[in-house]
Amino acid sequence: MKVGRAVIERLAENGIDTLFGIPGKQTLPLNEAIGNRDDIDFVVARHETAVSHAAWGYAETSGRPAATVVIPGPGDMNAMNGLKNALNDCTPLVHIAVETSPEIRGGDGIHETPPDTYDNVVKTNTVVDSPESTLVELQQAIDTAMTPPKGPVRVGIPKNFLKQDVALATPATYSREYTTDVPAEDVAAGADLLASSSEPVILAGGGVRASGGSDRLRAVAEALNAPIVTTYKGKGAVPDSDDRVAGALSGSASPELLDCLAEADAMLAVGTDFDAVATRAWSVEVPEALVHVTLSPDDLGTGYDPTVGIVADATAALDALATELDDRTTPDGNGIERATAVRAGTADRIEPLLGEEPPLTSVQALRTVREAIPEETVVAADAGGFRVWGLNVFEAAGPRSYVNPGSWATMGTGLPSGLGAQLANPDDDVVVLTGDGGLMMCLHELHTAVSEEIPVTVLVFNNSDYAIISEEAGRSFDLPEEAYSWADAPLDFATIADGMGLETAQASRPDEIAAELTDALDTDAPTLLEVPTDPTEPQASTWMSSD
Repeated sequence: MKVGRAVIERLAENGIDTLFGIPGKQTLPLNEAIGNRDDIDFVVARHETAVSHAAWGYAETSGRPAATVVIPGPGDMNAMNGLKNALNDCTPLVHIAVETSPEIRGGDGIHETPPDTYDNVVKTNTVVDSPESTLVELQQAIDTAMTPPKGPVRVGIPKNFLKQDVALATPATYSREYTTDVPAEDVAAGADLLASSSEPVILAGGGVRASGGSDRLRAVAEALNAPIVTTYKGKGAVPDSDDRVAGALSGSASPELLDCLAEADAMLAVGTDFDAVATRAWSVEVPEALVHVTLSPDDLGTGYDPTVGIVADATAALDALATELDDRTTPDGNGIERATAVRAGTADRIEPLLGEEPPLTSVQALRTVREAIPEETVVAADAGGFRVWGLNVFEAAGPRSYVNPGSWATMGTGLPSGLGAQLANPDDDVVVLTGDGGLMMCLHELHTAVSEEIPVTVLVFNNSDYAIISEEAGRSFDLPEEAYSWADAPLDFATIADGMGLETAQASRPDEIAAELTDALDTDAPTLLEVPTDPTEPQASTWMSSD
């Protein structure tokens, strides 16, 4: 069998039904192999950066990996942004890179880059050395991507291999299990510490979402009567509407939320690596009594020294902790009251920003969107100033219904991740939240939505400015206010999107936004809704921390 055809069959056999890419001469054997197959789709993007972001959104909202394929060199390097994003977020995807032929490697063949260029942006980087071993290497990479902690893998297949008809070695059966049990002594010690506290708190990270541990997290929170604080990647692990959820730990977290953490006498941190972004370079105060659950041993002691470290899958550890806590007298930790106090503090802080006269603040616009769309809607949020506000004020409805970039925090993810999310969830509504700066970094993917008939709804907050940068420039540096505005060269996104074939609308008031969103979700066509927002609004990181 030809190698290219065998690669496609192996992807399909692993349940990978969507392949994002841009065709090039080097990848055509794979496109030919897909042909008219009904078990795998090839989705043609407009830029390779969007290819990996789309696969990331697909996996984030489904738990299933998608595959990507790009040409050597420029295509591969464009995709690196999304690969690093997926690596930081522990999101599985299979990146197939068509490599330079071995016999000319090192001779500056067209698009050639050294394969080790990509070592640090993926979980594993494999270059196939012989056509006969292609399936063995591919299967091992797929299983690596799906072994917790999950992540992106890169499989480099020389372009001349794809057309060869050779006897392919049969892959072995690889385990996808990271560990077979949870360390019982560590769990018992952790349960003892938490049960002996009076006001514990739980910090839930992306590992809870990735492992499907939402129900177990809620059970442990109820047993401890503890409030839940999430990281930005843990947002939605338990729906934000739950009375126990206090909010998200981020650079814009309120003093009330930080006090909730600092004043607790014990913390269960589960599925988080305590990265420097969320913890403000580990300056956020947490209790000395710390139970830290993580899959990666290297995370233990990063920033904070655990009293008890548990190396285990988040769900398995939560399940074991719940069982242990059943046998102990647990604290009356006033979890709901403490969470309610934090939420009340947030509500008081944002109240002055809820005016209904245009241009709206991001806070009012986000509040309007949340109230207008059904709870089960899948939301893909880009990076940018509005996303920072969203961590505080936009309620995520569940572990697979809210996508936002983690510590990589790259802009331009919103639209492509929304396309991936829509393809992974064809029966659900998907809404993209993006700013004008982020959308300009992936504007071309509006055309992908039309050409691939992906009925996503794109809501762009347009303030004609890199406002989060302009605000810092004027506040902390000798630069003018709105230094990076383009108000003198305004963009009309509705006109641009109309030219690409989307349904379009513009709205400036809350009632108009709600009505247009309702109409957009009732259609089966990709739609863009443009909402002007205030470029001079306060940024979340300064406003939420002010006295």
